[in-house]
Amino acid sequence: MAGSLLAGCGIQSAPPDKSAPAPTAQTAKDTKNPQQAVNQPPTPVVVKRIGAHDVQIEMTAQETDVEIAPGVKYHSWNFNGTVPGPVIKVKQGDTIHFKLKNMDPKIPHSMDFHAVTAAPNKDFANVAPNKEGEFTYTAENPGVFMYHCGTAPVLMHIANGMYGTILVQPKDGYPTDKRINKEFVITESEVYKQNDFNDMKNGSPSYVLFNGKTTEANKPLYAKVGDWVRIYFNNVGPNDVSSFHVVGTQFDTVYVDGNPQNVLHGLQSYAVPASGGLVVEFQVKKEGIYPIVDHEFSKATKGAIMKLVVTKDGNPPQQ
Repeated sequence: MAGSLLAGCGIQSAPPDKSAPAPTAQTAKDTKNPQQAVNQPPTPVVVKRIGAHDVQIEMTAQETDVEIAPGVKYHSWNFNGTVPGPVIKVKQGDTIHFKLKNMDPKIPHSMDFHAVTAAPNKDFANVAPNKEGEFTYTAENPGVFMYHCGTAPVLMHIANGMYGTILVQPKDGYPTDKRINKEFVITESEVYKQNDFNDMKNGSPSYVLFNGKTTEANKPLYAKVGDWVRIYFNNVGPNDVSSFHVVGTQFDTVYVDGNPQNVLHGLQSYAVPASGGLVVEFQVKKEGIYPIVDHEFSKATKGAIMKLVVTKDGNPPQQ
């Protein structure tokens, strides 16, 4: 990555940590039984409003090879063929009518929506291979929430890619909605050695990703001079805290966990625990490149950097 992107906070461009073996696409296995690897193409998610306060959501649990860094693939367990899974948007007070289809030929999977009120043993129950499960629950509180597979061992299912972000929009919106020009969703996660449960429990991540990719693999975000930018941020972990920071500006407004009642102002960074959410807002006043980073720099070096490019008109520079 160009030095101009990283110089603003003393970051030096560096490849991911080579001391930890990079994960590669290989035969997946659960904790008991070997499993013939399959590479299932992405399956479209269904999100359909079927009433004033009712939303139908249909998702799949599956296995797909995903590229996390240039030339590096990970054989993921995932939702709908992507890591992270698709961003889901509902409104506060919505009843979610949820169907999970498990396309994995060997391993049971489930769905744990942090955004809902539920009886976990019933509403987040396992769905057997090649079966479907249907569940109903309500999103009572607004915010930025994690969803993930809750099947044991939960750590392995999350670390292998079964996670995503669900946004519950406040029923009256955010007080600052009218000023926002650009919105982005960023999900942070850690990658460990492929299917190495001991490394997931005790090791250091080989990569730390924003939206499922390292710095070099992520496309830049764009805004124009004067824009107010809102970022919905979700740290899915599964193990580490994130120190979320945007180089070159301060957060004018922060909604902790994305709830408009949890408001702070004028922050430089904010620590987000594993499974925590955040909404940050700031104005970009000059043209340039604003790195978005996990300010725990071991993680930034392992891939947790994206760039926000601010141009006069908000479009990519002409080549």
